[in-house]
Amino acid sequence: MVKAVVGEETRLQLAEDRLAQSAIPAQVGLVIGKLNSKLDRGFIFDLVPTPPNDAGDPPCSIIDPLKGAADKKKVSKPKSSVDSSSLSIDKEWVAEHARQVSRLLVGGVKVVGIYVWVGETSFKNSTLVLCQTVTGVADAAPLLENGSDEMLLLHISYSPRRWTCRNCSVSSNITSSSLRPCDFKLGKVLNSLQTFRCIYSFCMRLPFTHENMSKAKLMNDVLLDGISNHVKELKGAKAIVDGDLVDVITDGSCASGGVHEVEILFPFMKDTSSEASSQNNVVGILVFSGTVCSYSYLNSKEPISQAVADIKEDIIMSLRTRLDMITDEADRETATASENGSETYIKTSKMDSINQIIQQPLRKQCMLTFPRRVFIPWLAGTFVCDYLLPAESFEALSDHLFELLSMEAPEGASTFLQPENELPNLTAKPFWNVVAPSYQISGTAHIVSQSKKSQSDPKKSIAKNVNALVAGFILLIAIMLGSVFYARSFN
Repeated sequence: MVKAVVGEETRLQLAEDRLAQSAIPAQVGLVIGKLNSKLDRGFIFDLVPTPPNDAGDPPCSIIDPLKGAADKKKVSKPKSSVDSSSLSIDKEWVAEHARQVSRLLVGGVKVVGIYVWVGETSFKNSTLVLCQTVTGVADAAPLLENGSDEMLLLHISYSPRRWTCRNCSVSSNITSSSLRPCDFKLGKVLNSLQTFRCIYSFCMRLPFTHENMSKAKLMNDVLLDGISNHVKELKGAKAIVDGDLVDVITDGSCASGGVHEVEILFPFMKDTSSEASSQNNVVGILVFSGTVCSYSYLNSKEPISQAVADIKEDIIMSLRTRLDMITDEADRETATASENGSETYIKTSKMDSINQIIQQPLRKQCMLTFPRRVFIPWLAGTFVCDYLLPAESFEALSDHLFELLSMEAPEGASTFLQPENELPNLTAKPFWNVVAPSYQISGTAHIVSQSKKSQSDPKKSIAKNVNALVAGFILLIAIMLGSVFYARSFN
């Protein structure tokens, strides 16, 4: 359980000054940082306000039922009456904001809660809606590898002016005991972070069977299953940091500065594609391969193994995020085509069922390009990331970052890091190209069909049969001649 929280003083004081000058009665937003249940400590890096919803309405406002009743009766509210004002929060919109912001964060940096800018009385009258909002954020942006069932609720009060932090349990039923106070102070957090980087090459070979085809299983479902299975392999993989093997027993903190290089090591595994090709019920293999660049940030008091765990989680999150993006893009293009009355096949983004893709002629290649991950400078030498679809330019990054993180992206692409030079894509190739692949990392996912394997050329089959008959006839003549010569040798 997190008992103490340290916030980055430069960012939090800047947020407080911004809120005080805005003169707005209430605001809600996300808390960016990291929680460490083993250290019982939390670290806050920045506060990100939730933008207005699609209708332009603020996600948070103050309501006063007594004031509304008094206005209807045209009677002024007595001065001695109790202040019943409370917060009204668009919980679904805040949760959606958390989901999209979590895609922009790298390893070791998470959405760890929400903050509210509101008076003390309105805050006390809004315990239930605040807990519900925190729970919605936890569901939208879960702390996967952290294993924590708690998030932070940061209250910035302007009457009186003070900061308070509470720990909110999201696993149990929401009650008055769900909020527990924790120690909070401002300090230097960002300058003490250690940077870890990993260039991870992966190759997933996913066979699919007649059963999947009969169920019309979608391509993104197959990839999600493969990624979920890859999580187990990735968790058990060893890691080398700066040339040294990370041992859990002798695990310690990292005192040196600079960027620490991480390498993921897997044991030797069987070639599942070759095994799958010998199975009668397998109709094809999906080969999903490529390279992922991952960054992770570690507090000086955390062990190196935590950075490795954050790297592994970031790799999986990045793959899932890209798959979600191309699926969302496919849904948008399909909806647009339906509205326009067009039934044209969308080559670059449509996520068809396996049955539809496998049965199409192999000469018609199905190309699906995955988004590229781009890293953008953030705070004190750290990075956030975003993903570019093939048709998008760097200008789209600026609008996206300003909308979600309220940050101004650097001018020009020279400050962006683009370590993933090869764009992963999805393409259909003959079956034997997967059984005996060429030795090059192409960052692609290939859909291959075994149905063509059994459909041989009739002319070649006839030729093979004739050759077999001729060989058998020659062998029979040889045996007969041998028998004659053998019999004459005894005469």
